[in-house]
Amino acid sequence: MQPYAASRDSPWTHVAWMQALDLEIPLLADWNAEATRGFGVAFDYRGMRDVSDRSAFLIDRDGIVRGAWRYETSELPDFDVLLAAARAL
Repeated sequence: MQPYAASRDSPWTHVAWMQALDLEIPLLADWNAEATRGFGVAFDYRGMRDVSDRSAFLIDRDGIVRGAWRYETSELPDFDVLLAAARAL
């Protein structure tokens, strides 16, 4: 099991976030919004197109989405719930 995080931020911004937050998981840059649109979590915000809703997806080794969660902007994902779902696969 390997967790990843993705955002519309640039790879250079991800380096700064990884250092500032001492993250140990890979951060993927969805620079062109392919994943954002592909997962159906794009919305327009204050003139910016294809902003990503805060969300989490559980994808198995075959690339099949086994779980999906959406969160309010101010809400943090419940990592215990995500980890339990991943372990249940």
